[in-house]
Amino acid sequence: MGEETSPLPDSRSSIPMGEETSPLPDSRFPMPTVLQLLTPTEAQPQKPLLVYLPGMDGSGRLFSTQVPALHSHFEVRCLALPREDRSTWDRLANQTIALITTVAAGRPIYLCGESFGACLALQVVAQDPQLAHRLILVNPASAFHRLPWLHWLGQITPWVPSLAFPWSTLGSLPLLANLSRMAPTQREQLLGAVRAVPQTTVAWRMALLAQFQPEALPLAVQTPPTLIVAALADGLLPSLEEAQRLTQRLPQAQIYPLPHSGHACLLEQEVNLGQILAKTGFLPQSSPVLA
Repeated sequence: MGEETSPLPDSRSSIPMGEETSPLPDSRFPMPTVLQLLTPTEAQPQKPLLVYLPGMDGSGRLFSTQVPALHSHFEVRCLALPREDRSTWDRLANQTIALITTVAAGRPIYLCGESFGACLALQVVAQDPQLAHRLILVNPASAFHRLPWLHWLGQITPWVPSLAFPWSTLGSLPLLANLSRMAPTQREQLLGAVRAVPQTTVAWRMALLAQFQPEALPLAVQTPPTLIVAALADGLLPSLEEAQRLTQRLPQAQIYPLPHSGHACLLEQEVNLGQILAKTGFLPQSSPVLA
């Protein structure tokens, strides 16, 4: 069992912001109208590229607390999906591959997907097995199609009265996260991200998850070394069971369990992805070891 990690000191204020960066979206600003890669820090063309694929919110902004610990090892990019996006898995993967290829410039690519984004990451490596140097999956939502209650929830979501929908999303927070392990700022961030997704988009993305079956993907020996981070107190999905199932399809996979974490574990104060990558040998070889 993996131990909980202690966060590195919050160095966000010390990270220089270049003039060409696109900051992670804030709830005060509109989401992009086209699929794009956001740059939360200045470009670092000499470093490997870590690309974060977001969960159901699609914003990329829920990764912001992890960026400081990763900044010294990677140039970090975060995929942002348009609020009204209705792309299929194939189209999303093709667009993502094109965006990453444009900025990669021959560098090693570390592809990190969380929940919905982990499914997209699997779709990406299935369509382009040579793209990623390492694959990191955080509580992948690939078990969605095996859970009847989530199927039912996805089917009724389009029919929930629009006035009631915001309250229904508020009620889902205890399933999405272990709120007691989050700072007030992160709880507010999660709530804002959940509320920002239109009801029709939530219904569409749930329909995509209901269709997604990793067993149907051509995942084989070409799949890169993979780390699956699994929260054992996930109230939404059986993340550890799914991680174990995925290791049967991913020949170079290892599991890093988080004993007390919920589904949205990357927002928790004691979870530090940089330290997890260091412990599991997933940092670039030239990077200093994190304490």
